Order: sequence, then structure tokens, then C-alpha cells
Amino acid sequence: MMVGWGERALEGGSSSSGDPGRKHGVTPQDGRCVTVAEARKLAVERLTRAGVASPSAEAARLLEAATGLARSGLLLGPEELLGDDAVARIGDWLERRGRREPLQHILGRAPFFGLELSVTPEVLIPRPETERLVELALERLAGVVQPRVLEVGTGSGAVALALKHERPDLTLLATDLSAAALTVASRNAAALALQVDLIEADLLDHPEVATFAAQAHLLVSNPPYLPDSDREVLSPEVRFDPELALFGGRDGLDLVRRLEGQARRTLRPGADLLLELDPRTLPLAFALGERWSGQQTFCDLTGRERFLMLTR
Repeated sequence: MMVGWGERALEGGSSSSGDPGRKHGVTPQDGRCVTVAEARKLAVERLTRAGVASPSAEAARLLEAATGLARSGLLLGPEELLGDDAVARIGDWLERRGRREPLQHILGRAPFFGLELSVTPEVLIPRPETERLVELALERLAGVVQPRVLEVGTGSGAVALALKHERPDLTLLATDLSAAALTVASRNAAALALQVDLIEADLLDHPEVATFAAQAHLLVSNPPYLPDSDREVLSPEVRFDPELALFGGRDGLDLVRRLEGQARRTLRPGADLLLELDPRTLPLAFALGERWSGQQTFCDLTGRERFLMLTR
């Protein structure tokens, strides 16, 4: 029980920073130091009050990052004392998370398909459901020797880098309209030592991109697909994502229509366009495929139709 130990301790506030007795941990009002277990308990309480969906899991991730301890270390050493720096860091992070800033922005990284990616407010945070997009692309490319893949709207580079990591033999070009996003993608590619060519472009409106698309086996994209009306109902965390990566016009399909038309005119026969879409508007997008030789939808892990593959 944390008698007399208020939230100030995890906000980095203390008037006794010069006390040599505190070098092994923060001393709260009752004269005791802050342990891992106490910090975790308070973190869970604060995250719960803030309305965070998974307060226990997020508290553990924050403690891991702040202390450098692995999850097993936190579990095996609940009475270990936290140093001043760790307490101040956790306090700052809890304050930001309390404002519903995404955990990925706070930590500066996000997991995706077994990779650890750098993320910033300039890119869409990679979603777990998009891992299915990677799986579908890999299934489509199975048996294809040295495939050529174009990703439109790469953001952090998550999909492109996951594909390259799984299929080192593929040649991959990734594009984005945002120069800031391409900077993040380039940094991720360098950190993972994966070769992906990056070009700033608006869909296929770039000579080099169009030339590559005409030779590609697969064009994959997770385009902005939310209807503009969703601005009023977004969760607090999603509001931190760049609007450029979220909204696709009145019905969410403005960019999808443009990309479908360009891809239909550019891709070679037998090549595929694979899209992640909003399950609410996927039926409308499916109708766009009537002029393609084949079309197929795929469900996400919740059973909702989210992915559309059009075959040229």
C-alpha cells in the first residue's frame, strides 16, 4: 500500500532531489522509496481513469521503456527501486497518455509484423489489421520468382518493409505524397537494413512510378479511406494521426477511385491491385472492379470484409 505517496512522485516533482538517500529511488512522503510494483499500480490507476483501453498492458510497456527492464524483469523484481530519471520519465509519459496521446507516439516506435518501426505524428500508426494486408500480398506472390511490388501511400514504410523482410528477393518501390512520411520510412528502412526505393508522388502521377507499375506483379495500398464525416466521431488517439492519411472525401473513396482508374490503365494483364478499405464502403469499391478481369474480397480477423483484390 502506498501510504502518503501521491501522484506527484510519478510526475517527476519532488523538493528533495539533493537528498543523497534518494540515489537508489524516489522517496515519497512516508519516507519509503518507489518500487516497480508501486509505480505499476499507480500507472494502471491513472491510465484507467484516463479511459485507456488496456491500462495494465500499457503500464507495463511504459515501465519497460522507462527502466530498460524486460517484462520478465519487472515481474521478477517488483520490489526493485526506481531511480529519479525513470520516475520523472514515467510521470511525463503518463501525463501525455492521460491526454490520450498514442502510446506509439510517446515511445516513438510501434511493432508491425515482427518489426519494430519508428513512428512520428507525421505518419499513420501501423494497425494490427493491416498485417493481414501483408499476409494477403505474400500469399499472392507465393511462387512468383523475383516479384516486383509497388506500394502507394507507404507512410512509415510498414507494409513495404514487412514485405521486403519476408521476401528479400522482391523489388519494391514505395511512394507517398508526404515528404515527412518518406523521411520516417527511409529511417526505418536504414535501421532494418532493408532495400526499398522511395519516391514522393501522388498515386501513379509520376513517370517513374507509372513505369514501374506497368511492370509490377502487385500494387498494394492502404489508402486514406475514412469518410469526412468521421472527423466528429474519431477516438482521441486517432485524432493524433495525420488527416492526410485518414480521410478520403465524402464517402471515403475519392483516392480509391483515382487509384483504381490509374491502376486499371497502367497495370499489365494478370497483375493485381490489393487494397485495405473501410468495411462500411467496401461494397461500393467492389463495384469499381466490374471492369477488371477478376475481383475478390477478404475478411479481417473480426470477420468483416476489409480487403479487395482486383486482377487486371
